[in-house]
Amino acid sequence: MAKNPVNGNGKSLESWIWDAACSIRGAQDAPKYKDFILPLIFAKRLCDVFDDEINRIAEKVAGRSRVFQLVTRDHQLVRFYLPFVPENPEEPVWSVIRTISSDIGQEVTSRLREIAKHNPPLEGIIDRVDFNATTHGVRDLDDDRLSNLIEKISEKRLGLKDVEPDIIGRSYEYLIRKFAEGSGQSAGEFYTPFEVGMIMARIMDAEPGIEIYDPCCGSAGLLIKCQLALQEKMDVRSRDRHSPLQLYGQEYIAGTWAMANMNMIIHDMEGQLELGDTFKNPKFRAQGKLRTFDRVVTNPMWNQDWFTENDYDADEFGRFPAGAGFPGKQSADWGWVQHVLASMNEKGRAAIVLDTGAASRGSGNQGRNKERSARTWFVENDLIEGVIYLPENLFYNTPAPGIILLLNKAKPADRRDKLFLVNASQVFAKGDPKNYIPEDGIDRIVAACLAWMEEEKFSRVVDKAEIVKNDYNISPSRYIHTAEAEEYRPIPEILEELDLLEAEAAETSAALRTVLKQLGF
Repeated sequence: MAKNPVNGNGKSLESWIWDAACSIRGAQDAPKYKDFILPLIFAKRLCDVFDDEINRIAEKVAGRSRVFQLVTRDHQLVRFYLPFVPENPEEPVWSVIRTISSDIGQEVTSRLREIAKHNPPLEGIIDRVDFNATTHGVRDLDDDRLSNLIEKISEKRLGLKDVEPDIIGRSYEYLIRKFAEGSGQSAGEFYTPFEVGMIMARIMDAEPGIEIYDPCCGSAGLLIKCQLALQEKMDVRSRDRHSPLQLYGQEYIAGTWAMANMNMIIHDMEGQLELGDTFKNPKFRAQGKLRTFDRVVTNPMWNQDWFTENDYDADEFGRFPAGAGFPGKQSADWGWVQHVLASMNEKGRAAIVLDTGAASRGSGNQGRNKERSARTWFVENDLIEGVIYLPENLFYNTPAPGIILLLNKAKPADRRDKLFLVNASQVFAKGDPKNYIPEDGIDRIVAACLAWMEEEKFSRVVDKAEIVKNDYNISPSRYIHTAEAEEYRPIPEILEELDLLEAEAAETSAALRTVLKQLGF
């Protein structure tokens, strides 16, 4: 793929798509309007592809006017039927949107709802935004700015012959990333950095046709990258056609779920994405049990404190086994890891992005720690294949580094009771506003993990006995020192653990006071 695909007026798609976003008010405010911008660009793609399909049929049937009549009677002739017929049938279908001149917000809303009405798979996806919405009597996006946005989007054609699905898809993801840059704490709900996703996808090393699942799918980026990684691998191996991956995901936030569906379709991929709280109500089930998959990739929200011990005890799917179970109220990280494990089939593998503290919290402290107990259970059952320690300042909702935890239910005999650890903390380039892992860094991390290739100050195979000796601390920074100064744990990691220990102590004290009060003390 060209790094800067160009179409139409000479600007790269990425530049155009960001200019379109900024046309409303400017770069600073663009992320605020993502719910308006993304559906319109998605609609432009649908219109231009529909135009291409009309033209394809018109080569066999005299005139576009006749084709519009045919597809109106038989929607099966096209992938998505759009109930738009320009006054002049030779004009682009998008002109139906572009030529709206009054009550623009209301008319655009109605047009997109018409699309959804004729295409049930798009219901709740393209029609969920009200372009005429107001707050305290003031339009969220007035007609003048909406008109400017439509004109900017009209500058480029996004049809089948103009841009490959991979190019428009990556450009669409570029826009999602740009929105994440300006979205602060909320960005982690929908976006994982591109290079982190590609590392996970390449390590998962999927084969054609297998099933891949993300229980916290956000904008579906991790699922999409697994398919992109497969395409890269198959292009090297053979140009022959191959079965695509079967993609499954669940997302908690309705707007993000809609974004994920648009992202999948714009990449010309198909998948089953469900809406709802995966932790309390997982949607993928089979015969009353959790459905299992060949691969799981996910980046759950870090250190969630939404769930109580009752949520774990009341689970009907057997996700939280004795010995692991409730990891403490302050962080659900190991609760999510247990859900992932329960969603893997007997040969399943997984890659999970977690806070660095999930690898070390509780180790080296006297007394029982619930997170350490859960981590101990996974080590003792030989389910952890490896851990990758990532650089700082990659993620849009935190400067913290993060880890990728790799699980494997069927580790090869020569890798049993061993973990492969990678300290990639120094593998980054400075970016604005975030650091990033360059392509050669992605290749280096992936190659090491696939081959279990040891490299000084970068990667090590560590025996379980050494993990036990270090009280089940599985953080690569504990075993691989990139410099003399790194013989000590990172200060942010220590401070975070102290905060959690204080919270646990407060919780224990409150419970003790309740018991003493009941006893009359």
